[in-house]
Parts: sequence; structure tokens; C-alpha cells
Amino acid sequence: MRLLRTLPPMARACLLFLGGLALLCWLGPLCIGFDPHRPDWDALSVAPGTAGHWFGTDAIGRDVLARTLAGGRLSLTIGLLASLVALIVGLGFGASAGLAGGRIERLMLRVLDMASALPFLLIVILLLTLFERSLWLLLVAIGGYVWIDLARVMRAEAARLRETPFMLAATAMGASFPQRLRWHALPNLLPLAFVYLGLILPQAILVESFLGFLGLSVDEPSASWGTLLSEGVQELDSAPWTLLFPAGFLVATLAAFQFLGDSLRDWLDVRGDARRDMPRDMPREHESAAA
Repeated sequence: MRLLRTLPPMARACLLFLGGLALLCWLGPLCIGFDPHRPDWDALSVAPGTAGHWFGTDAIGRDVLARTLAGGRLSLTIGLLASLVALIVGLGFGASAGLAGGRIERLMLRVLDMASALPFLLIVILLLTLFERSLWLLLVAIGGYVWIDLARVMRAEAARLRETPFMLAATAMGASFPQRLRWHALPNLLPLAFVYLGLILPQAILVESFLGFLGLSVDEPSASWGTLLSEGVQELDSAPWTLLFPAGFLVATLAAFQFLGDSLRDWLDVRGDARRDMPRDMPREHESAAA
């Protein structure tokens, strides 16, 4: 709670909203009284607010609110787990590259460049098409798509840490590369990595929703926000609420994560704050020293 009070107002508001949304998605389907996967043939395409269906029903009578919350639970879970996969891969790869320096760093940067040039989304679609779909394959595919930007940021920050006095002292005392990576680099990179986790998590949710829209995410009767959007497009003329409500939840979630990541990044950007607080007539040598 003390840490929450120190956060910027925007970050606190986004955290409260996302926490409430996650709680609603996990507990909501249990409290509504409607099974999100069981059709009701007596309530086909019921409008919102009719017969206790606050968000209406779809073409086969399934409650849209229950399905939206259950889909949100699945989308948030897949997005979070895929982001953790990207965090582990990106942090480990970027920290190793930045701390190693020299030819190894240049070689690992070329690997990042090649990975950036690959049409990863097409590769993900190809993998999910060729192999039997599973949760683990989906997590690895999405995590492998969103880790590259995080690895670049971690590489740059690790390269800066490599020249700091405590890292040079550890090298002079004979600390091995794994020891410097484990005890010095990773603890200093983790706070920044968790900040960027708030930026890659909405990207992971968006990729999962896109795959679900294409029918490459989860199978029936389970549903994510992406599969609900695909179903809503097919029923847009007769039941537009089946598209509007899942789309509204998805857009609000992505916006909240984006605002949260931007707010935390600005809050922790001490060097950026120092530049903003400088007088405009400060000489260039003082500006470079403060940076």
C-alpha cells in the first residue's frame, strides 16, 4: 500500500482499474448465474437488458456478459504468461549481450536485427496451423513475438551498467561473467524490465486477440476476446452487441495497460526528470554532465 501511494495518479488509477477488471473476469462468471458455454435455445439473440441478460445473448442463446468475462479471463491469463516468457527471454538475452560487450555483443545484436526482420506474426500463424494447437505452443509463439524490443532495452541498460564503478570493481576482483550477471546486472535491470512488462503485456494480449480472431487461439467451447470478436463480426447485422461489448473491454484493457506503462516509465526516468528540471539557459557542458 505504501508503494501504491508513491505512484503517479495515472498509474494508481490504471492499476485499480486493471485489478478490478481481473477480479471481475475471474469471479464474474461464477456470480452471474449463466454458463458462458451453455446455449439457451429459448433466448436467441436477446437484446441487452432482456430476461436478466445485461449484455444480451448471441445467436444460440449464450449470455454475452458471461462470455465476455470468461474470454477476458483467458485473454488476460494468456497475455500475462506470454509476457513472462518474453520477459525471461528478453531480459536474459539483452543482459548477457550488454554485459559481454565486444564481439559477442555485436554478434547478439545481429541476431536481434535478423529476428526483427523476420515476419514473426506469419511464422506464429504457420506454427499454429501446422502443429496441434496447445496452450504452451500459444504462449511460446506469442512470447517469441514480443521479446525483441525488451531485449534491445535491456542490452542498452546492461551496456551502461558494464561501465559503472561497482561492475568494474567486481571484474577487478575476479568475478566471473555468470556471477556479475546474476548478482549485479539482473537485480539492477529487473525494475526497468517490470516497467516494460506493462508495455509488452498489451501487445501480447493484442496478438492473442488477433490470433483468436483468425481462429488460431483456443478451441470451442472456450473463448477469448479475439474469438468473441470473430463471432461478433458474423452477427453484426442481427446482434451488434455481441461485437461491441467484447471490443469495448479489449480496448479499455489495452488503453489502461498502455497508460500504466507510460506513467511508470516517466516516473522511473530520473534522467529525463533531471533534463526537464534544468534551466533553459544552462550551458551545454552542464546539460551533458546532468544526462
